[in-house]
Amino acid sequence: MPLVGAVDQGTSSTRFMVFDESGGVVASAQRAHAQHLPKPGWVEHDAAEILTNTWTVINEALTSAELSARDLAAVGITNQRETLVAWDPTTGQPLHHAIVWQDTRTDGIVERLGNGDPDRFRAATGLPLSTYFSGPKATWLLDHVEGIRTRGESGRALLGTIDSWLLWNLTGGPDGGRHATDVTNASRTLMMDLATLDWIPDLVAAMGVPPAMLPEILPSIGRLGAGIGPLDGVPISSILGDQQAALFGQGCHAAGEAKNTYGTGCFLLMHTGAEAVPSTHGMLTTVAFQVAGQPPTYALEGSVAMAGATVQWLRDELGIIDDAAEVEALARSVDDNGDVYLVPAFAGLFAPHWRSDARGAVVGLTQFANRGHLARAALEATAFQTRDLIDAMRADSGVVLTGLRVDGGMVANDLLMQFQADVLGVDVVRPVVAETTALGAAYAAGLAEGVWSDLSDLRANWCEGWRWRPSMGPEERSRLTARWSQAVERTLDWV
Repeated sequence: MPLVGAVDQGTSSTRFMVFDESGGVVASAQRAHAQHLPKPGWVEHDAAEILTNTWTVINEALTSAELSARDLAAVGITNQRETLVAWDPTTGQPLHHAIVWQDTRTDGIVERLGNGDPDRFRAATGLPLSTYFSGPKATWLLDHVEGIRTRGESGRALLGTIDSWLLWNLTGGPDGGRHATDVTNASRTLMMDLATLDWIPDLVAAMGVPPAMLPEILPSIGRLGAGIGPLDGVPISSILGDQQAALFGQGCHAAGEAKNTYGTGCFLLMHTGAEAVPSTHGMLTTVAFQVAGQPPTYALEGSVAMAGATVQWLRDELGIIDDAAEVEALARSVDDNGDVYLVPAFAGLFAPHWRSDARGAVVGLTQFANRGHLARAALEATAFQTRDLIDAMRADSGVVLTGLRVDGGMVANDLLMQFQADVLGVDVVRPVVAETTALGAAYAAGLAEGVWSDLSDLRANWCEGWRWRPSMGPEERSRLTARWSQAVERTLDWV
């Protein structure tokens, strides 16, 4: 039976999973990496640690299932998308910590690039100017880390998002690794043209990036190279940014199909087919995927910075829980939110507001409020933010949501998923395999290598695991969402 592997490199950990032809999990290993927070608003990762963890989880997963490289028909890569790495191609060493997608240090660069117009680059890139995207992170590295610009101009430094860093290392590193990215990751840089799928010279120049530092842009699905080490000779045959991988893994391959991923952040994507739909309501226009030799497909996306990260904040900074898994029981200790609302604008507000200057707030506190109300407010914030995204997406596309496919770590939280169904007024559906990010990367790699013949084979594998149906009345839904909107306004008024 053909087996396909996937490297799933996320914001908090790296996982390697092996799937069989039916999409079943054969092997899995996972390892967390450190979050470096050197200043307020700064978030960094050690790319060398991430690479070490990647090799470790590959070995652990293969060993646990008594597999070797010979057993794998292909491997795919999926990754945290806007996190940027600079490295020396001779030594293979990072030249600075990776700057993470949540990082806001580029606020001044973004303001300067926009010159009063945050949509200055949107027509070509589908994106507003924001600290979220990786182009301004490249500008910061080149302007603030001694020697990187000089190295880059002379071919002694490379830039890339995490997928590029992994692909280069998995295919040889200093001994001939391929420096490339795919269209989904490149579409998150503020430097790629959505129509031509090429770097835009004027925007590359605006960011101050030497073109030779940038990776080659390739289709998402197609052979990219051959692995080394424990993946010796295995075709590396897909790259998809994590949210596009989840869309692909959920079988959302056609216009109008949507999914929401609940991880560190929260990411709602709706496939729009061959048309790159422009947004006038705060959504992002992005590439969904591209099969080699075929035209690209596109998606509308709404991005929320803080979802699971809000629960981590309750654990790590407030200390009201010892483990993230405890949040549901604590939230269930109260009957409702007690009119307490938490707006987790710790890194500003992403879609649909795009206000990097917004700051988090807890509103509605009285002496009646306790730890349970705060835990419940934290969970409900994720559901409210998702509703905001869906409202904006409907305004852009005219598509009325009839159900929502969900995935990611937070979908194990039954209270959150039921509240999500209630606040949306539609069914919320979780597949049997909830880790659809890794599954999507594996499906894409296997499709490239003939493990699956076409997209219909992949859709046939999708299987419903659980369904939450709304039980809240429309009056209560309207009351709660109105109070949430009032709370959001408080965060915007603070600045």
